[in-house]
Amino acid sequence: MLDALPWMRELDEELKNNILRFWAEKSVDTARGGFYGEIDGQLRVNERADKGLVLNARILWTFSAAYRHYKDEQYLEIAGRAYDYLIGHFLDRDHGGLYWMVDADGHPSQDKKQIYGQAFAIYALSEFYLADGRQEALDASIELYQLIERHSHDPIHRGYIEALGRDWTYTSSFSLSNKDLNEKKSMNTHLHVLEAYTNLYRAWKSPTLASSLTRLIEVTLEKIVDRATGHFRLFFDEEWNAKGSHISYGHDIEGSWLLMEAAEVLQDQTLLERVRAVAIRMAEAVLAKGVDHDGGIWNEADPDGVTDANKDWWPQAEAMVGFYNAYELTGESKFRAAAIHSWKFIQTYIVDREHGEWHWGVDPNGSPLPGGTKISAWKCPYHNGRACLEMLSRLQKETNLQEVDSL
Repeated sequence: MLDALPWMRELDEELKNNILRFWAEKSVDTARGGFYGEIDGQLRVNERADKGLVLNARILWTFSAAYRHYKDEQYLEIAGRAYDYLIGHFLDRDHGGLYWMVDADGHPSQDKKQIYGQAFAIYALSEFYLADGRQEALDASIELYQLIERHSHDPIHRGYIEALGRDWTYTSSFSLSNKDLNEKKSMNTHLHVLEAYTNLYRAWKSPTLASSLTRLIEVTLEKIVDRATGHFRLFFDEEWNAKGSHISYGHDIEGSWLLMEAAEVLQDQTLLERVRAVAIRMAEAVLAKGVDHDGGIWNEADPDGVTDANKDWWPQAEAMVGFYNAYELTGESKFRAAAIHSWKFIQTYIVDREHGEWHWGVDPNGSPLPGGTKISAWKCPYHNGRACLEMLSRLQKETNLQEVDSL
């Protein structure tokens, strides 16, 4: 069993001297501004790659959060660069909101309003405000919230429509990627709108936002979580009829702690108790069938068993936090042990000791997956950076409690 203080030292070392250092040294596009859109696993830069909204928003969130934790001006400088590029190149000054993708020179290449992307901008801009105090960042975050509520919120069936056209009118192109079903509603978008609204509420205690966040938690509990299995349903039509039966272990364990975080921010005790029970149930479900003997969690399954036995980087990061969150809620040592096993798996298989940062993922034998990028539209410093920051904060509370108990 790993004690809190040695674990914190390992997390601190990984965060500062591998993850944040890699992004500070390797990602900055000095020629065209902002950050490179793609770097492969051997650190070869694709200088003409498009630059994604999710990538840039996640860089902004990560370095803003790192500055809040460490107070290192270098991190705030990188966050400022990300903020300037986001506002300077992704912001649609004619219709509001942010483009999904820009080209290498910063011109719109995909201009639809993907709500998942708008949510990550809210998440990042509100974090930058908390780090830097820049009022225009908070104002931009509030404006995005209002745009989502005006155009994407479904007042009849509840929840949010996946995407709209550049001018916020109907589009038939809903899916985030070619891996996703082209349905009007998804777990993934709702999970990250939840995350975004939670962070915005930390900065802006609006009663209207509190109502939106409460409704979102309730629709997640009632429509997205399958209470019989403890797993998320992934895709839905407009009326919340589920499409497909895939299970995403990474999203389940991530959602378990993000739901709890949202309820804690609202401080609604009745809602908090409802969420607490669901969060524990979800962590139990992943621990029961989603964890391999080596401590890593598999990517996906269906009701008959595992369908994707690879282990991508981000579910491992979320598993460490999600299992530790379940330990905090229950005091059950099995969850703390699972969090430690996740961390050990990350250190053994996922951290790239040669090139820095983390591998995209590993196969069932623990070998790095071929073709995995270091930087891309989806490979960002957010899951692993946030996991380290979350665990440092949570383990600090554990050490504080131990000190109190010893008095």
